[in-house]
Amino acid sequence: MNTARAARFAAAYALLRAGADAGDHLVQSDHCARTKGATDDSPVTGDDGTIHGTAAGRRACALHCLTYTATQAAALLLGARALGLRLRPGQVAAALAVSGLTHYAIDRRVPGGLLQRFADATGKGDFYRLADHGMNGAYCMDGAVHHACETIAAAVLAR
Repeated sequence: MNTARAARFAAAYALLRAGADAGDHLVQSDHCARTKGATDDSPVTGDDGTIHGTAAGRRACALHCLTYTATQAAALLLGARALGLRLRPGQVAAALAVSGLTHYAIDRRVPGGLLQRFADATGKGDFYRLADHGMNGAYCMDGAVHHACETIAAAVLAR
């Protein structure tokens, strides 16, 4: 076992995860959080009464994913510096691309979106639509897929 690679993987995952949590829950604007899944068929009405459709949903999701990825980059680069990790720029760019692009695909969560189709195909559709008893199935499944993608990104960094 290559202990240096394993340590790089563990540190990269922890830093990416911390950046992701901050990017999703501290940095993301309320507008992006509410609008990123909007479509013309399922519009979102803003506080000012503005109706947001597909174009606004795509813009909000793209903006969220930019700030999300920037937050992960900051966590990764500052953490790597503090830990003395040597990360190659190409691997950092590839890992952040994996995380940011998959985040967009998952967060667009439009009706019939990728995650909902997966949930329905695997018999987890009822859980996906659960929004009761302090639970939100779509949010839990969203987080699980994000964690898996961040694991792939960390593996890219550990090579």
